[in-house]
Amino acid sequence: MSDLMDLRFLGKLAFETIKDPKAGAAEALRLAPPRPALWLAFTLMITLSLMMGEVVSLIAPAPEAGPLTGQSALALGLLQAAFLFLMVFAITNIGRAFGGVGNFDGALALITWLQFVFFLIQVLQLILLLIAPPLAAMVTLVAIGLFFWVLVNFIAVLHGFQSVGMVFVMTLVSFIGILFALSIVLTILGVTFETGGIAQGAMAQ
Repeated sequence: MSDLMDLRFLGKLAFETIKDPKAGAAEALRLAPPRPALWLAFTLMITLSLMMGEVVSLIAPAPEAGPLTGQSALALGLLQAAFLFLMVFAITNIGRAFGGVGNFDGALALITWLQFVFFLIQVLQLILLLIAPPLAAMVTLVAIGLFFWVLVNFIAVLHGFQSVGMVFVMTLVSFIGILFALSIVLTILGVTFETGGIAQGAMAQ
């Protein structure tokens, strides 16, 4: 448990996770604290991610029109929390439906750890945004692919799957299901997305 309070250890483990996601996942599962502490870490990472997003938006403002333009930080935080919770739920239950052995706490630990690893990448992006903006854009593109690669390997370790290809397909199905469920929830809550805004945001990127 003391290792989780050592930032140098966490930084080193994050780097090792990027190099070898399966080993990183195994270590994260070994170190996973009890569920209350996991929820606290989960909330902390969402908060830090939102704060980093606010800092980045001050340096490089987002396009004026976008699918989430005008939403408060609280709304964005709740949206991110809902998405990640649905991801944890889907990883647990879809994986078990395919014969996996993972549980909810393990999935929560890995998604929380994934957030920490990519928070550090956000920090790197911020630094590059200040000194070399083109490199920051390249890191963003690499980070998207890296996210899926790490996530797929995390799920494989969690559920004891041997076929990474099967896990990749399962992950795509999970994402489609999560986005569909989230869109229904947002519609019920009255949060709408303007097609024009989405198109303009995509072109701006």
